[in-house]
Amino acid sequence: MRIRAWVAIALLIIGICLTACSNDALAEQYRDGGSPGFIAGDGAVIEVPEAERVAPIVLADVEDMSGIAVEIPAADARVTVVNFWYAGCAPCRAEAADLIDVARQTEGSGASFLGVNVRDTAATAQSFIDGYRVPYPNVIDSDGAVQFAFAGEIAPNAVPTTLVLDREGRVSSRILGTAEPSILLALIKSAND
Repeated sequence: MRIRAWVAIALLIIGICLTACSNDALAEQYRDGGSPGFIAGDGAVIEVPEAERVAPIVLADVEDMSGIAVEIPAADARVTVVNFWYAGCAPCRAEAADLIDVARQTEGSGASFLGVNVRDTAATAQSFIDGYRVPYPNVIDSDGAVQFAFAGEIAPNAVPTTLVLDREGRVSSRILGTAEPSILLALIKSAND
């Protein structure tokens, strides 16, 4: 009986230590009071040299929330910034104003923006778009078709993720996590050159 008690206590201590001492980002987020419903990015930036970019991303039969067809690559050969988000994502909310600002700054200089909502209903997404006054088109990707189009070497592996596509529709860079405006502007410029 006494051995069983000691074994139970030892297992309990090991379990507590594994839970408290792990490097699991999701567990850490939960302990900090965050919402563990997504894999948070760390802001890491990947740039793909032009010679190493893979085939263009092609979106077909995709409509934005207004029912307008979305094309990648854009018919006017512009750089495209694609941001993956959802309304309950705290980092998505934190970066919304910055993305809107960068979209407005680059509107006349050859960049277009597309938001891809990965989780919400149309009503929830529209409420977010209206509340933040998002000026660029957004799609609801409830079936994951848009995310799947980007699956590969430079996939949107966290929420938020921002991808910059060059004029041919190839991924030229990725930001996992909140997009810092000056970095995003530099990535847009680099893809546009």
